Amino acid sequence: MAQKTANPNATQEAKDLLKTIYDLTGKQTLAGQHNYPLYSDILQERVHNLTDKYPVIFGQDFGYSEPNTLDGINFRQRVIDNAIKWHKNGCIITLMWHAVPPTTRANWTIWKGENGIQSKLTDKQWKDLLTDGTGINNTWKSQVDVIAFYLRQLQDEKIPVIFRPYHEMNGDWFWWGYNEENYRKLYQMLWKRITEYHGINNLLWVFNANELGSPNVKPYDGFYPGDDYIDILASDFYSSGYKGNDYDLLLKLGKGKPIAIGECGKFPTIDLLKKQPKWAWFMCWSEFLETANNDWGIRHDLYHSDQVMTLDEYTKR
Repeated sequence: MAQKTANPNATQEAKDLLKTIYDLTGKQTLAGQHNYPLYSDILQERVHNLTDKYPVIFGQDFGYSEPNTLDGINFRQRVIDNAIKWHKNGCIITLMWHAVPPTTRANWTIWKGENGIQSKLTDKQWKDLLTDGTGINNTWKSQVDVIAFYLRQLQDEKIPVIFRPYHEMNGDWFWWGYNEENYRKLYQMLWKRITEYHGINNLLWVFNANELGSPNVKPYDGFYPGDDYIDILASDFYSSGYKGNDYDLLLKLGKGKPIAIGECGKFPTIDLLKKQPKWAWFMCWSEFLETANNDWGIRHDLYHSDQVMTLDEYTKR
C-alpha cells in the first residue's frame, strides 16, 4: 500500500511523520503519555522520574470543562505551547478533542447530564447538525473554527499533529457515538471543515475506536469514515486486557494503514508487543501511569525493552 496521507494537500512535515510511522511499524512500538491540560506536562516528566526515559508521544486534549479544571478550556493556548515545547524536544504530538455538544452555545460543559459530553442527541438534532446552515450546524462550525485557530498555530510552526477527534465512537457513552451513519457523516464533515475550509494540512487523521471487549460497544467497521479520510487506525484499551482480536480487526479494516493503542490504562506487556509488533504506539492515559501500573519493575522494564522506542532512541535513530 502506498504510504500517502489521506489529505492530498498535507504538509511535508505530516507526510514525513507518516512515513516515519510506517518505517517503524513492526520494528518497535513508540511509548506515549497523555497529559491533562490542568497538569500541563507534569506527567511527561513523571514518566522520566519513574523510568529514566521520556515517551516519544506527547498527548493532550483541547479540553471541554469549566476553566481551571482538569480539562479546562482556558488551557488551550497552554496545550499549544506545550506541543511546541515537546516537539522541539523531539516528541511526536498527538491531540484529541472532547467536543462540547453543539446543542449548547456554552463554551464548556460537564461530563454527564444535559448537554454533557456523555449526553445524547435526538434524531432531529442529528439531522440539524448534519444539515448546512441550521442553528446546531452553525454552532458546531463555530466550535470547530476555534480548534482550527489553535491547530493553525502548529501548522505555522511546521509541527505535524496526530489528530484523533471524536474517539471511542463505537461505544454508547459520548454524544457523537453509537450511530454508525451519523458518525461517518460527522467525521467527514469535520475533516472537510478543517482541511478544505480552513486549509489545516499538518494533521494525520486517526480513526480511534474503543476495544471490542468492553460492554455496549459495536464493531469497528460500521463507523469507519473511509480510507480517504483516515491515516491511522487506533483503539483504546481499559478493560479487556488486550485479550480480544482488536489487533487483527484493525489491521484488516485499515488494509495496511498503521494501527495504534490510542489510549490505555494498563500498559501492553512486552510479550504482547512481541506477538503484536505492528502497534505503532501506545499512550497511557494520565493518572493511569501509576494507578493502573503501580509495579515499578513493569514500568521500568517496558520502557527499557527492545520492543519499545523511547524519546532518546527516537531522536538518535
